[in-house]
Amino acid sequence: MDRLTELTSFVRACDTASFSAAARELGLSQPAVSQQIRALEKRLGVRLFDRTTRHVSPTEAGRRYLERARDIIERIEEADRSVGCLESKMCGRLAVGAPASFGAGVLGSYLIEFKRAYPELLLDVALTDSFVDVIAEGLDVAIRMGTIDDNRLIVRKLGVIGRCLAATPEYLDRRGRPRRPEDLADHDYLLYAHIRKRDVVPLTGPGGEKAEVRIRPAMRSDNSLLNHQALLSGVGIGLGHRVILDPLIAEGSLEHVLPDWHYAPHHVHAVYPSNRFIPLKVRRFVAGFADHLAAMGALIDDKSMNIQGNGAGPAKSDVFTRREMAETGESRCGAAEIGVAPQPRGE
Repeated sequence: MDRLTELTSFVRACDTASFSAAARELGLSQPAVSQQIRALEKRLGVRLFDRTTRHVSPTEAGRRYLERARDIIERIEEADRSVGCLESKMCGRLAVGAPASFGAGVLGSYLIEFKRAYPELLLDVALTDSFVDVIAEGLDVAIRMGTIDDNRLIVRKLGVIGRCLAATPEYLDRRGRPRRPEDLADHDYLLYAHIRKRDVVPLTGPGGEKAEVRIRPAMRSDNSLLNHQALLSGVGIGLGHRVILDPLIAEGSLEHVLPDWHYAPHHVHAVYPSNRFIPLKVRRFVAGFADHLAAMGALIDDKSMNIQGNGAGPAKSDVFTRREMAETGESRCGAAEIGVAPQPRGE
């Protein structure tokens, strides 16, 4: 017989001084509770109750056993409550992963807002451009680009973010401003090591025409933050997300290079382990970040630009909405679009 059930029946019988009352509280029959108490007494080799026709009371051995038994039951109930908190309340640890530059430039402001809204949460943030196994590293949620080819994960599409080429005015004054895609071949280029096509820049023109230009790397780095710093220092022309570069272009720190030509945008997703129960903190984090991207004007309509991403469709998941998250709808993904930061390697 289950020892925890025996223990629970014993404690309730002590508290109510009645096997019948204990049975009613536990949703059991009186004979079932009596049987559990007898089994407990037999296993311990002592009598735990003095019994009369009207009530029961613990013996000296029963009172000593009750002290320890009640403590055990309370500890188990507290353990149950602590797990329930993690699943249904905004508390505990939330481990978040994202590519370095995108995480610092876009996700960072949202993390601060989220922490202010839920001060009891511990945010454990990992910003890296290296491949990270979400499950092996114990991440609750990660922000990824492209389609994720991992059927262990649930994928929520947050939207599409544009990319563009840019450089400092000082660099362009010194080296000249490209007028056509082929002019890029004469410029220094800041190469991101995790891009699949490392030696060419694919662009789409205003009329939908395609161009692929071989470039000359001035610096190659696997860290997007270092590339961004080199871009602002005037080392060369670089590629970045428009949500990060556009404010710098507006203030004059950078200039848009070949503004009539478009680089393929990125499909942005939130991914998290494919569990039956998705914690409330994960659901709210993803829903809030989707709203944050929309509010800051980060999302674009790639169809209106006649751009098809990286040559493949979006992930096998619906566009994420607040209502979907509230209902905890799930979509498991196993598609083949290539993304950025080697998660997996992309364009």
